[in-house]
Amino acid sequence: MRSLLSMTWRDLLFAHWPVDAGTVARRLPDGVSVDTYDGDAYLGVVPFVMADIRPRGVPVGLQFGELNLRTYVTVDGRPGVYFFNLDADDRVGVSLARTLFQLPYYRAEMDIQMRGEGADREVTFRSHRRDTDAAPAAFDATYAPDGAFETPAAGSLDAFLTERYRFYTTDDGGRLYYGDIDHEPWSLAPATAEIRTNTLFSANGFEHPDGDPRLRFAAPIDVTAGRIHRE
Repeated sequence: MRSLLSMTWRDLLFAHWPVDAGTVARRLPDGVSVDTYDGDAYLGVVPFVMADIRPRGVPVGLQFGELNLRTYVTVDGRPGVYFFNLDADDRVGVSLARTLFQLPYYRAEMDIQMRGEGADREVTFRSHRRDTDAAPAAFDATYAPDGAFETPAAGSLDAFLTERYRFYTTDDGGRLYYGDIDHEPWSLAPATAEIRTNTLFSANGFEHPDGDPRLRFAAPIDVTAGRIHRE
């Protein structure tokens, strides 16, 4: 993969809910199949900070918050991520991401506060969508690690939910694309989270899943991304 962008993802929470596979499958484009673990599909809400975002050859990086709702899919047996929305607190970043990657990015106003370091890190993440081209969406949560950081074991649920190095997306004409990313394996800790507001499900046409989410806090990770390609 030839790198187009480099960046660091930090202060990232994975909040995942198991859902019926058919519920997700009905929302996927042609050619994209829902991926399951022990029969369950998953919807994930992921708030984090994208730091030091540098297009190749550009010396100064951008930084902004991102919040996405995702699920896990395969295309011809190849696993990846499918995003229902990606909200970001940067007008330029939203425009570039839409143009370069055909991803459903929307402009949002975010307030992100961080306290402590390492195992004592605590993040308060608030997001309110400002883009009028999509349904209103809001998120307000405080989260923190709650245990040791470890690399997910191969074949585990955590690996299924996080060790994904390809995303799939479609353009306005329904044409399918994929993009690849590269990074070291995730280092994850169990997490606690007080989620006060989360309307991402309803904004994307889903009912809020029952039960508590599976929560993981991720250590900072350096990421590179390549260009998208027609599937």
